[in-house]
Amino acid sequence: MRFKKRARIEAGLRQIDIVPLIDCMFLLLVFFMLTSNFVVIPGVNIQLPKVLTAESVDTRTLTIIISSEDIIYVEDKPQSIKDTEAMIKKGKFSSIFIKADRDASFGIFAKIYDICKRLEIGKISYATTYDE
Repeated sequence: MRFKKRARIEAGLRQIDIVPLIDCMFLLLVFFMLTSNFVVIPGVNIQLPKVLTAESVDTRTLTIIISSEDIIYVEDKPQSIKDTEAMIKKGKFSSIFIKADRDASFGIFAKIYDICKRLEIGKISYATTYDE
């Protein structure tokens, strides 16, 4: 008994296997989801004091941050009091915005405020949070 040979040459793929593609996409999705959680936003962490009265401030002012460790940050860079005074003189700002942590010493805040008054800054504002 002789069998017929069924030797056909296929002229291309009849079906595309997409399972490996889906596996790769899920792997990439998990990778990007896990790595996005480790992105750290730079900045100074301060806790503002709470008050009952508040008003908004123009965002085009010089912002000075005083941390709870009494470190002064101007434009997100640590500065000494003398460097801060020189920067305010050089910039000739018309308004200053001070963000002081509620645990910061009042002496540092008073020195910065005094510098601004001596340099005749028109408007000095400080940040607080609204408490009802």
